This record gives sequence, structure tokens and C-alpha cells, in this order.
Amino acid sequence: MVPTPKSLQADLNAIAGIPVIYDILDSICKRTGMGFAAVARVTEEKWIACAVLDRISFGLVPGGELELKTTICHEIRLDEKIVVIDHVAEDPVYMHHHTPAQYGFQSYISVPIIQKDGRFFGTLCAIDPHPNQVNTTEVINMFKLYAELISFHLSAIEKIDAAENKLKEEQDNAELRDNFIAILGHDLRNPLGAISNSAQLLLRLPLDERGKKLANIIKDSSLRMNGLIENVLDFARGKLGGGIQLNIQSVSGLADLLTQVTTELQSVWPGRIIDLNLDLQSVVNCDQARIAQLFSNLLGNALTHSPDGTPVLVEATSGNGVFQLSVTNEGPHIDQSTLSRLFQPFFRNSVNSSKKGLGLGLYIASEIAKAHHGILNAESNDGKITFSLMFDCR
Repeated sequence: MVPTPKSLQADLNAIAGIPVIYDILDSICKRTGMGFAAVARVTEEKWIACAVLDRISFGLVPGGELELKTTICHEIRLDEKIVVIDHVAEDPVYMHHHTPAQYGFQSYISVPIIQKDGRFFGTLCAIDPHPNQVNTTEVINMFKLYAELISFHLSAIEKIDAAENKLKEEQDNAELRDNFIAILGHDLRNPLGAISNSAQLLLRLPLDERGKKLANIIKDSSLRMNGLIENVLDFARGKLGGGIQLNIQSVSGLADLLTQVTTELQSVWPGRIIDLNLDLQSVVNCDQARIAQLFSNLLGNALTHSPDGTPVLVEATSGNGVFQLSVTNEGPHIDQSTLSRLFQPFFRNSVNSSKKGLGLGLYIASEIAKAHHGILNAESNDGKITFSLMFDCR
């Protein structure tokens, strides 16, 4: 037997996978009195038996082939019309046809199997060396019904295969995601931590001005790289994993935390003015590490995208069960359509497209706000851009 192409083998497997396929063929033979019934895959080049019930020793088995142009199914593929013959010797159309003469049958019926998307699959057919009364409404309707049933099963099998392929793809993506997070979380952060620690140790040594400058560049760059890694990690966890996870606690020292973040970023931008106004009168229930990350992203964004020499205003309040935080910087006006996209991952404002960054900082900040059931907004008025956070802190 000539090996069938991979796609055709899949079609054979699909038909063989229909649980009732041989019950269908058996029912056809019993109802019509015919000794051979089959489901055939018919293409432009091949006629292949997918399922066979042979009680007349016709000689075909599943996977067996007939020369395409010797079959009536070849003609059915072209016009998709049913062919029914009670008695070849008395049929004015087929009494001299080459196919009955070659294969020795007298009764014949073949119905096209059309897939749900309109593609021609093949035929459901039956033959017998003796005449049989098959050209009746009841028999034809039975064949049509079975052909529809086979088409339905083929469609269901395709959907199952697609779902399994999708599941396999998702499993592969999950494995890739886990490897990606592991590389970021361990393989990159560890050497980066060593670089940062080494830079801080160098700054404790009696260096000349050039040495101090270089050590500070290394320290500041490693701090920025660590922030980028944290943002990418959070993006991977949030977009591909289970979202940003929180550790909610009652925090009374949030002012100290915000001051510490401000001090760290002030060391990176020593020439900038950061005006910090804090009025935190009540305990804030939040994940303080995530709030620090959100604030660092907002303040870093403001320092990066505002003109040198201009101040950045930070205000934070808590009271009546509400925590509010805002960061305001000077800059060119941003239209409303652009403002609405600032919190999308990897979005870069064209006004400041020359600034370095992955475009994840504001997205991560917005995800942290959502995780706290809060709102993070952006406004641009009178030459100033304000990012404001608000959530219920009770």
C-alpha cells in the first residue's frame, strides 16, 4: 500500500475515530441489501477508503485506494450531486459507464459529505453486484442524514484537535513564562545585585572625583536596571500569570516609606527639586512594598519626562478611609487620546519618545492601583501633568 500523506492520514484517523461509523455502514447494508459500504476521502488526486464494511469480498480495507478517475465519486466531487442506480444494466445513463463495468456492480448509491465550512470531504457510498431498490426517498434521506452526521463528527473532531493544540500552546507558553521569570528573578538580579553592592563599596573608598563619578554611574545604572527588571517581572506575572499579588497590612509609617523612595530617587537626580507634602493622619491598609513601587514609578516618570530645573510636586493624604497620592510635573500638553493610552503596556508618549524606558512603569502602577481596588488617573492642564491615585484604605 502506498503511504498516504500526513494530512490524508489525519482524515483517515478522523473517520476511524467516529464511534458510530461502523454502525452507520452496517445500517446501510441492512437497509439496502447491499454488500459493500464505505466512507471515502476524495481529493483532486486520490480516492481513499477511510472506513469499510465489505461482505462481498470487494477487496478494499481502510487506507486502500482506487484510481480516482475510475470512480463515480470523482464525478460527484466535481458537481456534488447524489448518484443513485438501482440496476446498472437498465440505467440509460450508467449502463455503458466504465466504472460499473470495471468494478462489477449493478446497484450503487453515493452521497457527498460536505464539511461545515463548505469543503468537500468525500462520499458515503454503497455497491452490490446485484440490483437493489435504492432510488427511493427513504434510502436517499437516510444517506443524507448519515452524511450530515459524519460531517458533524468531523467538525467536532477538528474543534477538539484545535482545542488540544491550543492547550499545548498554552502549556508551552506557561513553561516559557516560568523560564522567563526564573531568568529575570534569579539569573539577572543576582549579578546585578553584586554590581550594585560593589559600586556602593567603591564609594566608601578614598576615590578621586573621576572615580566617584564612575562609581555613582554604576550605582545609579544598576538601580535603574533593577527597576526595569522588577517592572518586566510584574508584567510577566500580571499578564501571563495570576495578576499582581498583594500583602495587605495596616501601615502607620507610610510617610517614612514615601520619604525613603523620594530620597533614593533624589540621589539619582541630585539637581532636581522634589517638593514633598505629606498629611497622613490615619493608618493605611495596603501593600506598602507595592505602594512604594507605584510611587517610585510615578516619581521616576515625572523626573524623567519633565524639563531640567523644574520642580516635581508630591502630595499624599489619608483620612476618612481614603488614601490619595499625586505626582505633578511640568511638561508639554498631552491630549486626551494619548492620556487614555499612557497606562497601556509598552506605550511610549511621542512627545518624549527619545527618553529611555520599556513603557511598563505606568502600566505596572495602574495594575497595583487596580489590585488595591483603586483608581490611577492622568491629567494634563496648564503645562502640568498630574498622576493621582485614590483608594479606600480602611
